[in-house]
Amino acid sequence: MELLKTREELQSWVNNRSSRPRALVPTMGALHQGHASLIDAAVKLVDSGDVLTTIFVNPTQFGPNEDFASYPRRLEADLTLCESHGSTAVFAPEAYHIYDSNSSVSIHESKLSRRWCGASRPGHFDGVCTVVAKLFLLAQPNTAVFGEKDFQQLAVIQRLTRDLNFPVEIVGCPTVREADGLAMSSRNTYLSEEERAAAPILHRTLRSVANDISRGKFPSPEVAREEIIERISSETLARIDYVDVVDSDSLEPLDSFDNHLPRLLAAVFFGNIRLIDNVGAPQSIR
Repeated sequence: MELLKTREELQSWVNNRSSRPRALVPTMGALHQGHASLIDAAVKLVDSGDVLTTIFVNPTQFGPNEDFASYPRRLEADLTLCESHGSTAVFAPEAYHIYDSNSSVSIHESKLSRRWCGASRPGHFDGVCTVVAKLFLLAQPNTAVFGEKDFQQLAVIQRLTRDLNFPVEIVGCPTVREADGLAMSSRNTYLSEEERAAAPILHRTLRSVANDISRGKFPSPEVAREEIIERISSETLARIDYVDVVDSDSLEPLDSFDNHLPRLLAAVFFGNIRLIDNVGAPQSIR
């Protein structure tokens, strides 16, 4: 496995292997088994081709009061995981190899990013779109793999790829979870013992309500949403940022279950740690 740290090293690597299919796995490091599952999926997608994993804590997707400076960075452990799961190369640049000092151009998605994480974290998805576009241009992948844990991000990247005509297939992979259902995240390590014990209520509630939707229990998405809020709010350590029931394709909030595949989205604070999750629900029985 090769370690590439500059744009020039990446471009030379790409040029030397231009005839091989290539899958890109973008990450911000602090890798866990959720990321490992993305690399595993990429290896299968390209068969005997190359898997390029990127490790880059992207400053432009963090707000001024967010945890950019304290975001965990453990490159050596990350490299070991990447190599053990079949990455051909890792691109781990410093920020100045991605953004010039006087950078003045970014990419803005105006529809899918308006609500939820986009509203809670202004500018976040501009940073995501800009860095992903840069990685597509630098790495020239055939395929890029992203996790479904951040369902809104996956939708935004799919829209970015479609609207800017990037010749890249976007593949979404299922969320990997701890034994108690908590979605794996680098931010889980910030939780106190009490917060960690409380956090599984997020997925437990979404899964239970999704199952009830499939059984036709709720007369409307709004009633389902209120049920999610009530159950999560019963946990004293939980503070809801947002909860919604949306169409899986358009991400538009639903006013009816008819002819839709619902997706339940939520972001919840446990202490100061903000966790996101989502669960799909089959079309309700009518």
